[in-house]
Amino acid sequence: MFLLNGQPLAPDVAFTGKDGTQYPANWLRLSSAADRKRVGITEVPDPAPYDQRFYWGYDADGKLIPKDHAELVTQWVTQTRTTAGTLLTPSDWMIIREQDNATPVPADVKAWRESIRTACNDKVTAIETTTDTESLAAYITGDAYPVWPQLAGDAPADGVEPASDGGEG
Repeated sequence: MFLLNGQPLAPDVAFTGKDGTQYPANWLRLSSAADRKRVGITEVPDPAPYDQRFYWGYDADGKLIPKDHAELVTQWVTQTRTTAGTLLTPSDWMIIREQDNATPVPADVKAWRESIRTACNDKVTAIETTTDTESLAAYITGDAYPVWPQLAGDAPADGVEPASDGGEG
């Protein structure tokens, strides 16, 4: 990253030097290190990337500025419950059909649906027990959070009911 008077210079953007000289947009790309030094431009390493879901950026001392932990907990609990609901939705028709006409839901589907609800509750509990943004980020980006139970067997996972004999399911 290039700095002039402590301010970052964007590549391919014209700028004005500290003496009032105007430089074209391609000047930084075409200039040598000596040319940039003569103008007063310094080069510093780009800041390390950070996860914008959890941090605002870096402060003047180079420390990450965390977002509000309580707000993030609320956001991630909501997201987790939404994910669980999205996973369950394709098989909801089986539950409704069982209520409508007593066609039983396959046992593996019922077990899988319960495992989704259990996983959701476990994830929500883990989120709610984090004590700060750093511990929340570590949990969310860790190996356990993104894993959800999979439906085994041949039950439809796409929410499309198999073709029937023409009667109502």
